Amino acid sequence: MRGAVPGLVSPHPIGLTLPAVYREDHFAQALCEALDEVLAPVISTLDSLPAYFDPATAPDDMLGWLATWMGIVVDRHQSAARQRQLVQTGAEVLQWRGTVRGVRGAVHSLFGAYPEIDEPGSVTWSVDPTAAVPDPRHPELVVRLGVADPAAFDLRRLDALVMIVKPAHIEHRVEVFAA
Repeated sequence: MRGAVPGLVSPHPIGLTLPAVYREDHFAQALCEALDEVLAPVISTLDSLPAYFDPATAPDDMLGWLATWMGIVVDRHQSAARQRQLVQTGAEVLQWRGTVRGVRGAVHSLFGAYPEIDEPGSVTWSVDPTAAVPDPRHPELVVRLGVADPAAFDLRRLDALVMIVKPAHIEHRVEVFAA
């Protein structure tokens, strides 16, 4: 429940559902009116529940909660409009988590610029089951982002984002350069 809303009227007053003998009882009607005042926000919330789950119509203070459903952390310092945009694009980015496309989309969603990405994507195979295992490489994902002022840029935010959306088994490095 979001809380009491002054002046909100219940669409289903309890006093009208009572038997006729209680409809004329002042105490019973006063008790029902008090319950109506407490239950009206609950009924209103339930009636408009789909609006709470849509990033376009959800209250500003619920955007962070919606983001946690997808494993996204929104920055409270960003405007509500920017948070809405992040939550809306989160579902699309989430389906590409662990891929270059997912990393690129997540960085663009948060920082508004497309990064340069070097990834070691490779595979080896052999038709001989007794063949030696290929030389193991230590793959590293490198994400470079062009920003206006590299000295003022918070590299930790970029690093944390890449850590969340990259493949778990690959090490990564982030860099920024003047755009």
